[in-house]
Amino acid sequence: MGLIKEKEMEMPVIDFSELDGENRTNTMSLLDHACDKWGFFMVDNHGIDKELMEKVKKLINSHYEEHLKEKFYQSEMVKALSEGKTSDADWESTFFVWHKPTSNISKVPNISDELIKTMDEYVSQLHKFAERLSKLMCENLGLPQEHIMNAFSGLEGPVFGTKVAKYPECPRPELIRGLREHTDAGGIILLLQDDQVPGLEFLKDGKWIHIPPSENNTIFVNTGDQLEILSNGRYKSVVHRVMSMKQGSRLSIATFYNPAGDAIISPAKELLYPSGYRFQDYLKLYSTTKFGDKGSRFHTMKKMENGDSV
Repeated sequence: MGLIKEKEMEMPVIDFSELDGENRTNTMSLLDHACDKWGFFMVDNHGIDKELMEKVKKLINSHYEEHLKEKFYQSEMVKALSEGKTSDADWESTFFVWHKPTSNISKVPNISDELIKTMDEYVSQLHKFAERLSKLMCENLGLPQEHIMNAFSGLEGPVFGTKVAKYPECPRPELIRGLREHTDAGGIILLLQDDQVPGLEFLKDGKWIHIPPSENNTIFVNTGDQLEILSNGRYKSVVHRVMSMKQGSRLSIATFYNPAGDAIISPAKELLYPSGYRFQDYLKLYSTTKFGDKGSRFHTMKKMENGDSV
């Protein structure tokens, strides 16, 4: 548990090994702070095999070099950039893989059996981590442990998929982004990223925070739009981008723990403010609780709203 410091940046780092000991309360508090005030953070000691993570990165880099790099540099976007022309495009080479509820990894063009096997092993461990993280978030939000999981489940459960991206060396980085500014549409994003080449930036308090390359295969986490909605605005999705680089080709393996397409998304009712009450009823309660906690007052109003006895 601690903070990464880079210039003015102090990004939260959550040490998951601390969750089983005497520092659990402090670690849970730091996780809540990271979700509430930042929307992105690093996780160390996550329980995922780091040798396996290293192998995934190595095999994907090889796949790019053998099957995607030449095609990328022959694209119309690259030709246009060489002539000083800009376009609404992103300087990235990508492919998508769905893992759950059904996998399509074997249909990725030119993918090797070794990469399929290694990716499946990694994703199996990462999925367990995603479910554990979602339960911890629920605990901090005061929700039943499986609320996020259940809310994200359609008929076949939440969706788990990966965007694999390379951000190749760019001769004119001032003319084009690696990936333009956006928030993520889904739920919880788990990023295994390059350990050498930077480029990822998140917007916080009006300033772009440079996310350093991940040392020792830490997992970088950020929250998406659906978690902001489910948490009633408490855990916000954050605008981010990838800058193109003149030197170095950056690897990004971003896995999404998302709602199923048929999942019905709403704010958790436990996190909603009271509504539909008469102001005079609030004033009546206020007269006896003025010097108490307003949260308890709101809770009482919600119970009245639901017709419960107070």
